Amino acid sequence: DSPEIRIRRLVSENPVIIFSRPSCCMCHVMKRLLSAVGVHPTVIEVEECEIPAVGGAAPAVYIGGACIGGLESLVALHLSNDLVPKLVEVGAL
Repeated sequence: DSPEIRIRRLVSENPVIIFSRPSCCMCHVMKRLLSAVGVHPTVIEVEECEIPAVGGAAPAVYIGGACIGGLESLVALHLSNDLVPKLVEVGAL
């Protein structure tokens, strides 16, 4: 499979998924935030050549098949009290 097909398949199979680079501290913070609200996301480490397939940046979090973005976007969603309802909506909580 091409990186794009692999990424699309993984996104469609997992309600919450983080695409990360190896040893990424921002990914660790994303996992901690999601864990604090009761979600344990699938985490996939991507190679540099696969980063364009995940939206051009890593880490990137997808919820319910939609790219939320990076850590800043995830934190903003949490601070606006929209994260938990979105996680409930996709069946992750």
